This record gives sequence, structure tokens and C-alpha cells, in this order.
Amino acid sequence: MSVALYRIDDRLIHGQVVVGWGQPLNIGFVVLVDDNVACCDWEQDLYRMGVPPEMEIIFADVPTAVRDHDRYVKDSRRGIVVTPDTSTMRRLVAGVGSIPEVNVGGIHHRIGRTQRVRYVFLAPDEEHELTALAEMGVKVTAQDVPNARQVPLAEMLTSKPSEERTA
Repeated sequence: MSVALYRIDDRLIHGQVVVGWGQPLNIGFVVLVDDNVACCDWEQDLYRMGVPPEMEIIFADVPTAVRDHDRYVKDSRRGIVVTPDTSTMRRLVAGVGSIPEVNVGGIHHRIGRTQRVRYVFLAPDEEHELTALAEMGVKVTAQDVPNARQVPLAEMLTSKPSEERTA
């Protein structure tokens, strides 16, 4: 399989994805799956600036990513597929039906979310989305960088949550 990583990260394209994961995995392309970014040229231009010239970036909404998923998998280069949130990843997995593992790499604080690990804050609906992914047969783990320990979903959801921040 040439898609080396399926990742949920609300920052989408940034150094941790491009350098932290991209270099060790020898990534040749990134598929950014976001319905809003897929139709916004100026946002695409901003994300292009964060990717080195030798790495292709592909912008897709969920239906396009589902349609083109076989092409990503058969690409001779290794790739990363990144979504901004749990809902987008669940829709992608439901459409594709054959994604073995999802990395929760960064879902940051906002009102209504509870800290689960240092870099993952989840609202109840997001916890439900991740559980739904697991019920589809997807291995869901949290891991911010490649050399960090993978935190299994069950551990992430049952860990003693930090005090919820309200600001």
C-alpha cells in the first residue's frame, strides 16, 4: 500500500506532518481531504507553501478522495492522507471501506472538548466518531510524531481526562 499514513490533524499541513512524518516515511505526496479547502484557491496556495517542491499536494473533498482513493493506493510514491477532523475521516473511511489504520495526530483545545492526551482534545461527538471508525475495523491510535508511543483508542477514551479548559 502506498498510503503510508491516514492522519487526523486539525492543522492539516505543517512541519510535524511534512518533516516529522514525511521524511521518515519518505513521502512523495500528501492528500489534503477537506471540503472547504478543496474549493478555496487562496487556502490551497497557503498550504502549498508548507510543502517542499519535491512533495506533491493534492486537494480533495470527501467524494473526490473516495473516488480517487485507488489511485492514491496504487501510486508508486508513498503518501499521507490527512483530514481536519474525525467526521471527515469517518466519511472517507465509510466511502472507501478499506482503511486499516488512522492516526489521531492533533485535535486541539476548543470549548466543549476534554483533553485525552497532551495533543488530543475531544468532544463527545468526536469520541463517537472515533469509536465508529473502530467499529468499522479501523485501528485508531493517537501519536503525534513517529517515535512517540501509539496510544490505543480505548486507552485514549478511558484515560483520566485533564480538567476541561473553558477559555
